[in-house]
Amino acid sequence: MKNIVYKKVKEFKNKYPMTIAWRLKSHCKIINKHLNPGEIIQYAFCAQKGQSSFDIITTYVVILTNKRILLAQKRLLFGYFYTAITPDMFNDLTINSGVLWGKVYIDTINELVQLSNIDKRALSEIETSVTEYMMREKKKYVKNTPLK
Repeated sequence: MKNIVYKKVKEFKNKYPMTIAWRLKSHCKIINKHLNPGEIIQYAFCAQKGQSSFDIITTYVVILTNKRILLAQKRLLFGYFYTAITPDMFNDLTINSGVLWGKVYIDTINELVQLSNIDKRALSEIETSVTEYMMREKKKYVKNTPLK
């Protein structure tokens, strides 16, 4: 199970080599720490977290599981950053394509997650994966939420 996260991210990186990403194994280890029992990895990609295309040191690994979206970055010296987005927190997804790279914006109730320096050929695949995932999961959430 532990190598599946890295394998999925590496497949994405090999398929879209223009995506700027570093230290993928280290970031994947953080995801592995936070995977819950029964979570199944459905899609994975990597990107830089932040608005600027010039910021190339904030690589994040983004994983879609059957329960939530996970984002992680292992810091260079110590510690890490980790975010989990559950379907009830997800609002919207925006895609911007530039000359070489694209950006993905995941809008949640609490924040706007900005992912940049993604190979622009990957944008439609990311959009389809995230959108279909969230539409499917939100339907499950609405069914299980009692009416007020």
